Amino acid sequence: MTSLLKYMSVYLRESILAPSFKLLEACFDLLVPLIVASMIDSGVKLQDKTHVVLCGLSLVALAGLGLCAAFTAQYFAAKAAVGFGSQLRRRLFRRVNELSFSQLDAFGADSLAARMTNDANQVQSGVNLVLRLFMRSPIIVFGATIMALCVDFRSGLVFLVALPILSLVVFGIMCGAIPAYGKCQRQLDKLARATRENLYGARVIRAFNLEDAERRAFDETNRAYAALQRFAGGLSSLMNPSTYAIVNLAIVALLWTGAARVEVGDLSQGQTVALLNYMAQIIVELIKLANLIIQTTKAIACGNRIAEVLNTRPDMAEGDREARARESGVAVAFKNVTFRYAGASAPALENVSFEAKVGETIGIIGGSGSGKTTLVNLIARFYDASEGAVEVFGSDVREYSTRSLRELIALAPQKAELFKGTLGENLRWGDPQASDDALWRALEVAQASEFVAANAEGLDWSIEQNGRNLSGGQKQRLTIARALVRNAPILILDDSSSALDFATDARLRAELRQALPETTTTFIITQRASSILHADQIVALDDGKLVGLGVHEDLLASNKVYQEIFYSQFPSEDVEALRLTKGATL
Repeated sequence: MTSLLKYMSVYLRESILAPSFKLLEACFDLLVPLIVASMIDSGVKLQDKTHVVLCGLSLVALAGLGLCAAFTAQYFAAKAAVGFGSQLRRRLFRRVNELSFSQLDAFGADSLAARMTNDANQVQSGVNLVLRLFMRSPIIVFGATIMALCVDFRSGLVFLVALPILSLVVFGIMCGAIPAYGKCQRQLDKLARATRENLYGARVIRAFNLEDAERRAFDETNRAYAALQRFAGGLSSLMNPSTYAIVNLAIVALLWTGAARVEVGDLSQGQTVALLNYMAQIIVELIKLANLIIQTTKAIACGNRIAEVLNTRPDMAEGDREARARESGVAVAFKNVTFRYAGASAPALENVSFEAKVGETIGIIGGSGSGKTTLVNLIARFYDASEGAVEVFGSDVREYSTRSLRELIALAPQKAELFKGTLGENLRWGDPQASDDALWRALEVAQASEFVAANAEGLDWSIEQNGRNLSGGQKQRLTIARALVRNAPILILDDSSSALDFATDARLRAELRQALPETTTTFIITQRASSILHADQIVALDDGKLVGLGVHEDLLASNKVYQEIFYSQFPSEDVEALRLTKGATL
């Protein structure tokens, strides 16, 4: 948590002025019991109306000055807290974007979202409260004790006994509450993850009639969270009654001893009232301090979670070489590449080696979980190879700057991702400067121009988050169009036509073959053998291993894995017909 304080440096002036004005307000409050005592002893007792009026005006003046000081302190505290929260979220968002995919997988999307929103808000609220109350409450508590000693030393000893006991109670509760609230936040991450999974997988859950099972699983997670909250809340709730009990016992002691001393004239009535007022101030401030400690405890727990992300350094070292495309030679080379996901017992890819020359079309085929997507993720350096090297245009991808490397790559991902905004804005992710004509050309190649033109808004068509107002096939075609707009020397189509029918898929591949420049190296990841019949090389994967490399005819004649995939999709009587018509495919 302390590592986050550096983001307060921009608001150092406000962070000093806010508690300073609160300190001024506290000083005004500490003078009130003395004026009341003087009003009683020198005004009411002696029937001096002038003195009573002057004391009354003094109290009004102190109240006005205290109000002005409180408003000023609140302004500076709010400005510092909101600015700090803004700085914190901005830096956290930047760090999340700097982390590698392995690190993002380790934290989890739900946890990162919770840290950037709920946790950041908790820390912001904690900073606001600390700036307003951290100086005021202790000053009132200790100041009231000192003033009580000045009013009457013997009666002030009651304050000296009560304060250490109060400090022990507050400190003990705080030590137990901080880790308890930390566990609450971690359980809240699990609850958010379960909610997110249910929302995103609602159709699948209902299709398999698993609503009751998911409801039971959610209830179990919710009950665990509720139990942790009850424990943490119960521990924190001990603060008020315990401090009340101690302070009220101190008041009883003051009344017990003070009454006898007033009786014998050793203590005036005004002094007794002043002592009780100081004790009352302590009660009020302890209530505020208890709430401050509870909120600060939550803020510290949330701040530690944020600091965990901010203190995590990206595990991918940034290269300094600028990546440049070449007209000839090898575009992409895998050299004995092995890759293992964090925590996985077996590698996702094992000892993979092949080369893709400039202008070639590389088909990558294999069953589910064979490592197809993992393979192309290494080209864009979403992950780093555990062993071996991935080279792009002759140099290891780890030597390039990430920005320059990815400018050479256009990707249509396996999961079609579209963002809230217009269709034109989504397509211009590929090239912000692309003209409308270039966008329409990309839509034509991606077989998307027909349904886009049918919409009256055209390129201004409003797309919902995740493309909720589009079908699966429409989303896939638009992500392909977005990749084409980039016009990059390396094009990766990661199973991006799986939702298309065979006729549309065939037209798409025919258009791609005509539209792509001869220098574009294309990777087609697919489970459809028909999509890669004319590929210059076909990479067959099975359980992370390269089990076949060559053209369609050679693999069909000699590779068992490729044969199984091909004949499972095309019965033997259809093979001859396919051979006669495959010239229309890519």
